[in-house]
Amino acid sequence: MTKKQRALEVISRLKEEYPDAGCTLDYDQAWKLLVSVRLAAQCTDARVNIVVEDLYKKYPDVDALADADVDDIEAIVRPCGLGRSKARDISACMKMIRDEYGGKVPDDFDALLKLPGVGRKSANLIMGDVFGKPAIVTDTHCIRLVNRIGLVDGIKEPKKVEMALWKIIPPEEGSDLCHRLVYHGRDVCTARTKPHCDKCCLADICKKNGV
Repeated sequence: MTKKQRALEVISRLKEEYPDAGCTLDYDQAWKLLVSVRLAAQCTDARVNIVVEDLYKKYPDVDALADADVDDIEAIVRPCGLGRSKARDISACMKMIRDEYGGKVPDDFDALLKLPGVGRKSANLIMGDVFGKPAIVTDTHCIRLVNRIGLVDGIKEPKKVEMALWKIIPPEEGSDLCHRLVYHGRDVCTARTKPHCDKCCLADICKKNGV
């Protein structure tokens, strides 16, 4: 089985297993997803979803958050960890969106990368979830699972994993596949316990099992 064949089979099976999988960060506007994904670094999505409620209650739009004092942002987002750097990035990012993009999050990948605190993972998430464009989000679940399954061979650096996956995954499937890998990584192919291979829909095509 080639990597491309394996990838297509993984896509098909995970689609059946998690038909409704989507982003686990709550948002209803593009700028809110940008804020949440920055806060999610070294923090659970569940905690971020709780913390941002207070943030958006006090600062309900891009302008309000851009004008907010960094100390006030930090006080609210501190439960997510790394509060100072995250608050600085969020403030600078909202100012740039307000001043350079008229309050609208750009739908261009390279433009997104220029925003403070936005890396390839965040930019891909925005491109895929907000704008419906081809995207591959190489978070920790994605990197762990594609190595175990055998879609990549011992590659741990996020950008290299992303580039390898682009070669074998149909562009229109990338974003949804990455969301499904998150679900599968949390429920079955876990990181901190032994993977539950006995209930894995990919067990018979997984490289970890010698296939």
